[in-house]
Amino acid sequence: MSYDLKEVCKDIRCDIMTCIGHLGVGHIGGCLSIVEALAVLYFEAMNIDPDDPQMEGRDRFVCSKGHAGPAVYATLANRGYFDKSELLTLNIGGTHLPSHCDMNRTVGIDMTTGSLGQGFSCAVGVALGSRLEEDGATIYTLIGDGESQEGQIWEAAMFAAAKGLDNLIGFTDYNKLQIDNTVEKVNNIAPLAEKWAAFGWNVIEVEDGNDVDQVSAAVEHAKLGIGSGKPTMVILNTLKGCGVQWIVELGAGNHNCPVSEEQAEAAIREIRGED
Repeated sequence: MSYDLKEVCKDIRCDIMTCIGHLGVGHIGGCLSIVEALAVLYFEAMNIDPDDPQMEGRDRFVCSKGHAGPAVYATLANRGYFDKSELLTLNIGGTHLPSHCDMNRTVGIDMTTGSLGQGFSCAVGVALGSRLEEDGATIYTLIGDGESQEGQIWEAAMFAAAKGLDNLIGFTDYNKLQIDNTVEKVNNIAPLAEKWAAFGWNVIEVEDGNDVDQVSAAVEHAKLGIGSGKPTMVILNTLKGCGVQWIVELGAGNHNCPVSEEQAEAAIREIRGED
């Protein structure tokens, strides 16, 4: 089945706004910036089956940028892993959708993440395990640019290259902002592409990581690296809060901020082009 990925992105963004607006607060900026990557992976690139979430040999996705869990949940709900009504239970007692992804609580989550840097190491381990099992899976993972200041990221990067894990495709959400300032001012990670290349990775840069066509082309390009003996990092130049202007204008303040149901409803109209 083929999907209109631009419409899928609108649906995911609207559901992110709905669940965070219902809760009243959340990591909205970094959820909105990764929508195109999630849409391409779950609706086009990955070998998955929502009716058989534990399918042997399936591709796996690890969201190391754990605070973007609501974006992953919205994607899974739209892909049919669970009913969208569950999104309204986000981070509420007894929910299957905790603030950070938990593979023991949420259908479709392949790895528990949260503490920044650790999810990426787990993804490297999953890729190694997949190769040992010879299950033919591709392992995808996504990290944040602020998260890339963690030393653990680079330890895992070095290990993945040393082991030639060409079944591993990573994404960096390079939105240039983190919790209290720009990435450049807190601890500059530039030049990012050169760093990943120096660590032995194939590197693909996407000029607009919120253009679903550019992201789709980059993923197809990344797949060509399977068999190259190198893992691949796709650097997505994104806009934190993409899709909702007032959230974008908050800058670093949109990392984790209050969102009322009224604001969410207005944002949904903006995303749908109804204003």
